[in-house]
Order: sequence, then structure tokens, then C-alpha cells
Amino acid sequence: MHDAQEDAQGNKYFPAEMFKGYHARKVNFMLAAVKAGCKSKTVFISHINLLMAGWLIKKYSPSTNVMIMAHGIEVWKPLSSIKKNMLMACDKIISVSHFTSGTVQALHGLPLHKCAVLNNCIDPYLPPFEGTEKNEVLMNRYGFKASDKILFTLTRLSERDRYKGYDYVLEAMVKLIRFNKNIKYLLAGKYDSAEKLHLDNIIAQFGLTENVILTGFVADEELPAHFSLADIYVMPSVKEGFGIVFIEAMYYGIPVIAGNEDGSVDALLQGRLGLLIQPNAPEAITKAITKMITEKEKFIPDHKMLMQYFGYEAYKDKLYGVLDTNNEE
Repeated sequence: MHDAQEDAQGNKYFPAEMFKGYHARKVNFMLAAVKAGCKSKTVFISHINLLMAGWLIKKYSPSTNVMIMAHGIEVWKPLSSIKKNMLMACDKIISVSHFTSGTVQALHGLPLHKCAVLNNCIDPYLPPFEGTEKNEVLMNRYGFKASDKILFTLTRLSERDRYKGYDYVLEAMVKLIRFNKNIKYLLAGKYDSAEKLHLDNIIAQFGLTENVILTGFVADEELPAHFSLADIYVMPSVKEGFGIVFIEAMYYGIPVIAGNEDGSVDALLQGRLGLLIQPNAPEAITKAITKMITEKEKFIPDHKMLMQYFGYEAYKDKLYGVLDTNNEE
């Protein structure tokens, strides 16, 4: 709806011959989407904000299977009666985690037979895992020493995103560095000025200036190198629809700590691939980090299991399974 046609040039995910950009011409987009949808056997709606198109397709072409993706917080809140009726008209609501699926069913009254779970997968174009050597350039950039134990969180930093739990990790750092001055926390991601000020104040207040590094925005091409620095990836979120960053961290061989109250549970395979803890609890975070530092080898993610559940080929198989189930019904 919002992209220009030229945005398809060089886009490996949506080749130009498969792409049509409407450059924010919403009416034109809706008319074209409904027209194409009515000629199609199955239509995927990628976000609830496009629900109107799906509802119109279903209205004018009842035989078309309309399936909508549910990601997380966008469906974790009450909907208007009109929007709820539109959602109910869809043939299948495909959630990225069991947590989101359960929330959709409980909050919006959707029957079980209309709901399916399709976990996100590892980006098939993610640069390959090339061992555990820490990137020397970044080690120098951030002033890390070989003896440092580096905790890593990658997320957008804003007041609205504090549910990611990084402020509780900062609180846990106070106790952690009493026992090990070499524990460092690399907090990466774009921040706004208000959140930067908030974080600077917390870091100063807790006496963490020497142990916490805020990187700011990290370019995609530098992400693998940043993952290589980490001894532990920690993000005890409470509002994660799934948590793609968790499976990316594990793809690069990093032990992961996540919260146990949201879609993170799926990303860590109910704790089989990482450590699930009570989020928003500095004591629990402190204990988990201490345990991982002392028993790191025990928590190295099983790469074969990771790809078995979250590789791109596994994703395609699961998607075909959802389609087959939908056709049977």
C-alpha cells in the first residue's frame, strides 16, 4: 500500500515481477487488492490494518479462503464490534505464537477451528554462522577486553518499548558487577532523545558507566559481527509476539535468556533452546545470567534443533500444512 514501485528494485524478498507498489494511494490499492483477491483461491492478509480488504474479498467472493496473520500487540487489545465481525469472517487467523493465538481466542471469541499457529522463521538470507570468534574491530570500538563477559540486547529503545526488559537488565547489572567487574552490557538499537536521556540517567545513577555501552542504530550488515561479541543474549520481554531476534541470536550460537509470559516461549521451544525466566524481575535476571556465565556450554543452543523448527524449509512445510488444513475444512 505505501511502497513505491521502485522499492522493488534489488529487493530479494519481493522480486519486481511479483511486486506492485501503490505509493500510499490507498483507494487504488484497496480496489486492486479486492479485485485480485476475488479471483484467487487463497488470500493472505499480512496485518490487521488491512482487514477491510480481506472482509470485502470474502463478501464478494465467499469461496475465496481469506487468511490473516496475527503478530502480537496489534491483536492483543479489544476491537470494535465492526472489526471483530470482520475478523470472524476470515477463514483462518494464523498467529506467530501460541501465546498470540490464545490471546486472540480469549479476547475476540474466535473458535479454535479458525485458529492456527505458524511461528516465524530465520531469515533465509541471514549471513551464515562462521564460528565463535569475537569481531576484533567491534571489540576495539567498544573498548572490550578478551576477559569481558558481554551481555547483548538488540531492540528499538523508546519509552513505548520498555516492555523489552532492558531497564530490568540494567538493574540486575548493579548486583552482577559486584561479583564480576568484567561483565559488560551492550545495549544496541536506535533510540530517541528522551529514551537516551532516561537511560543515561539510570546508568549514572546505578554507577554503570564503565559497564554499559549504548551503540545506537546498528546497520544490517554489522549485525552478525555484533552477535559475535555476545556471551549471552538477554531480553526478558513481556509483550513479544514471537521474538525473531531470539532465533537469530541462537542461529549465531549465543545462549539466550527470555521472559516466560509471552511469545518468547515459542521462540525458545518452551525452554528447550534457552532459559525462560520471570520477566520484570531483576533477581531472576541476575540468577539466570550468573548461571549462564558459570555453565555456558550447557546453554549453547542446539543448531540442528533450531533449524528443524525455525529454518526456512521447516517454515514452508508448516505453511503448506496450514493451507492443507484450511482446504480440508
